[in-house]
Amino acid sequence: MSKEKVVLAYSGGLDTSVILKWLIKEFDYEVIAACCNAGQGEDFDAIEKKAIATGASKAVTIDIREEFITDYIYPTLKAGAIYEGDYLLGTSMARPLMAQKLVELAVDEGAFIICHGCTGKGNDQVRFETAIKAINPAMQIIAPWRTWDFQSREDLIEYAHQNNIPIEQTTEKIYSRDENIWHISHEGGELENPWNEHKKTIHVLSCEPEDAPDEPEYVTISFEKGEPVAIDGEKLGPIELLTRLNEMGSRNAVGTIDIIENRLVGMKSRGVYETPGGTILYQAHRDLEKLILDRDTMAYKAIVAQKFAELCYDGLWFTPLREAISAFVDKTQELMTGDVKMKLYKGTAWPVASRSPYSLYNEEFATFSADEVYDQSDAEGFINLWSLPLKIRAIQKQSLEGVPAAQKAKFDKKIIKGGDFKQ
Repeated sequence: MSKEKVVLAYSGGLDTSVILKWLIKEFDYEVIAACCNAGQGEDFDAIEKKAIATGASKAVTIDIREEFITDYIYPTLKAGAIYEGDYLLGTSMARPLMAQKLVELAVDEGAFIICHGCTGKGNDQVRFETAIKAINPAMQIIAPWRTWDFQSREDLIEYAHQNNIPIEQTTEKIYSRDENIWHISHEGGELENPWNEHKKTIHVLSCEPEDAPDEPEYVTISFEKGEPVAIDGEKLGPIELLTRLNEMGSRNAVGTIDIIENRLVGMKSRGVYETPGGTILYQAHRDLEKLILDRDTMAYKAIVAQKFAELCYDGLWFTPLREAISAFVDKTQELMTGDVKMKLYKGTAWPVASRSPYSLYNEEFATFSADEVYDQSDAEGFINLWSLPLKIRAIQKQSLEGVPAAQKAKFDKKIIKGGDFKQ
């Protein structure tokens, strides 16, 4: 009789390495290890070999990098979605795509169970499982952190040593990290005390601002319909473009944040996030929108951007509301074509110049010098109408406070004629 198959979301790290062995020893499952290459810079051949050596019947690497960028990062970038004003959603965006690939692999392999290594305290368990249920509700899910007897990563390290599972983690270096082509996150260790400053050695992609070059670096990013397509005039594919911006941002210490955030499951957590290229793109895209979008559209888009960020963070990517917001966002991006020049210097990335054939900025109207297109005297009538509700309120207030009737009548007459209040 053949064993029941389980598709395990496998990274080769501490948690999933222990889970693989645990699934075999405790339940006698046939485990298929699935690793998604989202650009985390790992040796995937070595990861596959480790999975097989640990007991997996099969190990598969799925390259999701370009799909991750075009179908998840770009829609989020165009929306301007940032969770709680800080977090650029690097892990949040990747999970629904990974879940989709796990389901597809499970169907292909004839498996009806998917296992993940997310903790019972984190957001990722919600993201994975919500996406899996949205795609294929028949799939069963195993979440070992919610069922087994291990209580900490120290317990996992001990189990790994007992079962000859090679791991890099030690009790001294015990960060929980998630990396992809967009970012890397760091949690755990000394970060669990918010009074501790994070150590310089935590950096994987970048460096501290004081260690960055003393001269600024400039880069021009070209956008078409809100999506980046070129750097300094050179057309690049999504992977190459983001990789190059990551390199630029990293050497200039751009994109590292140390934040306290509100997890979906109800607790606060602290994380250090490195998002070098993504930070540059967000700043550049935002500047281009300021040049092209009208005031009302920008204001409303900011409202839906917050909701988009919450949906993404909360694992609700495959929902009608997220899709509807993306449809609105795509409409706002139809003319979002142009160039933005960015200045990178010691941890900062800010726009210094922008241009677009669809710019609503008109120098003739905006200039403080002489012009022939704007009659400044027109402003008086506009101000009279704009302030009329306030004037009426002031008259009512004065009336209620006992202003002499003769004086009030004089004020009323002035208001009706659009005059001022000079005595």
